[in-house]
Amino acid sequence: MPEKPAPGPLAQLLSLVRELALVLVIALGLSLLIKTFLVQAFFIPSPSMENTLLTGDRVLVSKLTPGPFDLHRGDIVVFKDPGGWLGDSETAPAGSVHRALSFIGLVPSNSDDHLIKRVIGLPGDVVACCDDQGRVTVNGVAIDEPYLYPGDEPSEKTFSVTVPAGHVWVLGDHRSVSQDSRYHPDINNGMVPESNIVGRAFVNVWPLSRFSLLRNPSSTFAGVPAP
Repeated sequence: MPEKPAPGPLAQLLSLVRELALVLVIALGLSLLIKTFLVQAFFIPSPSMENTLLTGDRVLVSKLTPGPFDLHRGDIVVFKDPGGWLGDSETAPAGSVHRALSFIGLVPSNSDDHLIKRVIGLPGDVVACCDDQGRVTVNGVAIDEPYLYPGDEPSEKTFSVTVPAGHVWVLGDHRSVSQDSRYHPDINNGMVPESNIVGRAFVNVWPLSRFSLLRNPSSTFAGVPAP
């Protein structure tokens, strides 16, 4: 049988383009699946979590919590604004290219309608402030919080709340500048519905000089009894 002629340069180029397009489509599809079901990147827009997280940091958020994995007191979570927490955003709207890449998961979300705080109270918990030493209490047990911004009090605002089912109570680490659950009693009594939670932040990835795992301070809540 006569041998088939070798494909010409144009045919080879078209074949290469088709292969590259297929690889790109598969990569984009995998990125979208990962962003939708597993991990999403977020940009930190404010100082409310200093010094744990600084403005401009980028974090990765696991979407498996809550879900297959339970939330715990001390977890840092990203959640959609329950309504009115952010007020009128001053952030410039993202361009169409950024929105597209963010949707796919190739760049961090600019967090326009999301917040990041630390879970202090779980469903059924009684969270109050302050005891005679100025500390936050959970179910009657005072907690010592090593993650607080240096010089901040646990809270300059007194409160006592019982967290309802399906909700959490959250505070920022930089308490003196954080507009958290304490400041929204008129919106669901400051509670965040678990359905609004995107996931748990588990690693700070950018800038590289600040790369760190965001570990749960489990010892802080070790003595807190179940509600």
